[in-house]
Amino acid sequence: MTSSSGPAPRTGPEAGADDTGFPPAADPAALLARLGRSWAWIMGSAVATLVPGILMLVWPDATLHVLAVLLGLYLLVTGVFRFVAVFAREEHGERFPELLLAVLYILAGVLCLRHPLQTIAALSLIVGVVWLVSGVLTLYTAVVARDLPHRGILLGVAVIGIVAGIVVLALPTESARVLTRLLGLWLVLLGLAEVAVALTWRAALHRAGVRGGRDGPADMA
Repeated sequence: MTSSSGPAPRTGPEAGADDTGFPPAADPAALLARLGRSWAWIMGSAVATLVPGILMLVWPDATLHVLAVLLGLYLLVTGVFRFVAVFAREEHGERFPELLLAVLYILAGVLCLRHPLQTIAALSLIVGVVWLVSGVLTLYTAVVARDLPHRGILLGVAVIGIVAGIVVLALPTESARVLTRLLGLWLVLLGLAEVAVALTWRAALHRAGVRGGRDGPADMA
C-alpha cells in the first residue's frame, strides 16, 4: 500500500533543481523523494499489487510452489516501492516506521522465494502479518497527517489492509486453491484502492498546477 504521505503538492521550482526541474544528480535522496511523490509511482505500486492478484484469481489451481513465488515477488516488489516512498516524506522522523515496513516486505518476500515449498499455514502467517502491520501504519498516517489530499481514500486502504490481514490470519485454509482465491481477492481489492489513491493524487497535482515532470520522474500530466 504505497502512497505519497507528504503535504499537498507545491508549485514552483524546488531549491537546487536545474532547468529540467530535477534536483542535482549528486543527491540521490532528492531524486528518490521526487520519484516517491509522483502519482505514476503510486500507480506502479497499484499495478504491482493488481497483477499477482488477478493471476491468482484466474489461476486458482496453482500449486503451493507457484503461489509462494507469486507472493514472494509481490512482497519484494512492494517493498521496493515502499522504500522509495519513504524519501517522499517531509519529516525525517516519520521515515523510520515506513522504512521498517519496507524492510518487512522485502524480508517476507525473500522468505517466500527462499522456501517456496513451505506450508499453507506459513504463507498465510507471512502475508497476514505484513498486511496487518502495513494497514495499522497506514491508518496511523491517515489519522495524523490531516493535510493529505487523499486522506479519506488512504483511510479506506488502511481498513482494507487491516481486515485482509485479520481474515488471512483468523481463517485457516486447508488447500492451496482456497488460499489462492482468498489472497487473490484481497490483492485485487488493495490494488484497486491504490489506483484510487494514485488518481486522487494526480488530480491534486493538477489542481496545484504541478506538471508530472516537476513532481516525478517524467512528465505524465
